[in-house]
Amino acid sequence: MRIRNRAVNVRVPINYSVMTILVIYIFIHSVLSIVDQLTRATTHLKVQPQVGCNGRHEFCTRKYSNITHIATHDAPFIGVLPMENQNVDVTTQLDAGIRFLQGQTHRNAFGKLSLCHTSCLMKDAGLLKDYLKIIKHWLDKHPQEVVSILLTNGDHLNITEFEEPFQQSGIVPYTYVPHADASHWTLDSWPTLGQLIANNTRLVAFVDYKANQSKIPYLLNEFSYFWETPYNTLDPAFAQCTLDRPAALKAKPASDVAVRQRMYIMNHFLDTKVLGMVVPNRRDAKQTNAWRGKGSIGEQAERCSGMYGKAPAAVLVDYFDRGQVFKAQDGLNGFPA
Repeated sequence: MRIRNRAVNVRVPINYSVMTILVIYIFIHSVLSIVDQLTRATTHLKVQPQVGCNGRHEFCTRKYSNITHIATHDAPFIGVLPMENQNVDVTTQLDAGIRFLQGQTHRNAFGKLSLCHTSCLMKDAGLLKDYLKIIKHWLDKHPQEVVSILLTNGDHLNITEFEEPFQQSGIVPYTYVPHADASHWTLDSWPTLGQLIANNTRLVAFVDYKANQSKIPYLLNEFSYFWETPYNTLDPAFAQCTLDRPAALKAKPASDVAVRQRMYIMNHFLDTKVLGMVVPNRRDAKQTNAWRGKGSIGEQAERCSGMYGKAPAAVLVDYFDRGQVFKAQDGLNGFPA
């Protein structure tokens, strides 16, 4: 008995309207971003003079906990696509005056720790080891500078997996190790920048989850030393300064000792929604990163300072080269802006 071969047509429902809108959005976003990049290509970022400590003589006698740094959110993710948060590479960021770098880590397909945005399929900016080598090379050439890094442990890996890339990069001798347990640490426990420089412990490294300082003492538990305001903000006014993380502190009042004796990170990068996806708001970065005005760094920082009695220790921003981030940094540190 023969069985005739019959073609079977399988129809997969596709919403072509949504796909078309998505393609058009990505195309327009990319074109505008490229134009934006080309426009700035003729305007070079100034290189911060290497004077004093981190560019200021006054910082040499200030405690680490009493300085506000502009921090680049997702510092390794460079480019014009929606999953890229900065316009220039990490070395250029450091040369311009950035002293606090934040980045996401994930395990890549080969089992190595990489700088990946959300997942290594979406955006892989290279191995953590190589990223740390770039920072080490910069520190080698700038002996009067202290740099902080904050790594997110996106896969909640055992902290021991971070040891190999740190050791392989050669950066460990630069790392700062606190002299006391975090449970006994206060804002006054931090050394001054001058002391960090004199001891050549000029890299302060934090990890958000799974840190264990008894195993790797130079990878500090972020939430033992900081708390954070909410991120993924869609409100251009940044009309809040609530304590979002860690969960253990959320219910505590602003006057609580545990809140007051930690530094805090003010998340000041604006997102927008496109077809249900949250992406960085490149279009409004200039106003978001302004020193003054509605939704500016200064306006949100004033709100936070009023609530917690001190300025943020770090202000996380996207597209730091847009706006007035260093004016804001000067102003928040008490210098003329």
